[in-house]
Amino acid sequence: MARNTLWMFLAHGLRIVIEAVYFVLIARALHVQGYGTLVSVGALVGILSPFAGMGTGYLLIKKVARDVTSYKRCLGNALLMVLISGAALMVIALSVSKFVFPAKIPLTLLILIAVSDFFFARVVEISGQAFQAFHRLKRTALIQILPNILRLIAIASLSTFVTAPTVLQWGYLNLLCTFICMSIGMWLVHKELGRPSYTLSGIREQIDEGFYFSVSHTARGVNNDIDKTMLARLSTLEATGVYGAAYRIARVAFTPILSLLFATYANFFERGASGIRGSLDYAKKLFPIAGGYSIIVGILMVAMSPLLPYIMGTDYTDAASALRWLAPLPFLKAVQFIAGDTLTGADFQRVRSIIQVIVAGFNVSINLWLIPRYGWHGAAWASLASDGLLAVLMCLVVLFLSRRTVVSNNMM
Repeated sequence: MARNTLWMFLAHGLRIVIEAVYFVLIARALHVQGYGTLVSVGALVGILSPFAGMGTGYLLIKKVARDVTSYKRCLGNALLMVLISGAALMVIALSVSKFVFPAKIPLTLLILIAVSDFFFARVVEISGQAFQAFHRLKRTALIQILPNILRLIAIASLSTFVTAPTVLQWGYLNLLCTFICMSIGMWLVHKELGRPSYTLSGIREQIDEGFYFSVSHTARGVNNDIDKTMLARLSTLEATGVYGAAYRIARVAFTPILSLLFATYANFFERGASGIRGSLDYAKKLFPIAGGYSIIVGILMVAMSPLLPYIMGTDYTDAASALRWLAPLPFLKAVQFIAGDTLTGADFQRVRSIIQVIVAGFNVSINLWLIPRYGWHGAAWASLASDGLLAVLMCLVVLFLSRRTVVSNNMM
């Protein structure tokens, strides 16, 4: 676990640096309105993209962690589901866009980002998950960091050689980068782990179980990104750019915790095979690290926020205030992720998904109320309320299920 965590920490540490440079370059190149357009389209696609593959990539980790002989069939099922579900999601995204986006956002941009995320990026993700299932996090780290490296090269080239870059030009470059990463990822999987076995046997069972993983990640996408899409519709693209910039920094700050969670994800399934007490005992070892880090980074976000306008330009002056509001997010997310993985590892993914859907509905409701009145301030308040509620509910359910298990064991 220590070795795998180190690999993921190094990868995500490099990813933080790359994303920081990439973020500044793309924000400056597209300016606040162009960046707001990109954020709003990416938010809609990000909400739908977890259904690309119907969660079969996460089932790949679960089943291979418990039985390595299921690898080829699970990998083949995952790739087939990306193709089928990705096509359906394209239709949904194009239909929904007519109602949620202002007319000034080009439809071509949505198509470019949707193809990249629904098809190519999902295969990249599955490639990393295949190595993750075998605890080979060195390869997972490589596959995860490669898209960031290529995107950084792409935006640096676009900023250097094009006088006034547009979001559409970036959309084409992003699509190319993701396709290259998909090709490299699948080549490594085929070479080192083996080719997939394409068969429809058992795929219905995987869809039924994987559906809850997709629901979970979609609900997470709603909680993370629906406010950006709603800001573009109910407020202004400038407000979307300001809030999106601050939220992006908060996400980057959370990256080291994600490193730990990636490295330990398969272990939750192994420990959870004996029940929720097993996965909870494992979670208790991780939380002091994740919780302590998130408190420190939250303080740093507040302290460093005045520097944002000097780094990103005067267009982003209000982003400093937004970042201070979002400083508690890393801690709230650390609590909800660790509690959620405790449930998932013990085969309570359905319970986790239900909680996330409830909170996602709450998030949308309060954003509808707050954004028209308070702009990005309302989005920030809604985000804190939603993430706080999710953290509390996850912990209460874990506590209830673990105590019920103890009572049941004592009665036997």
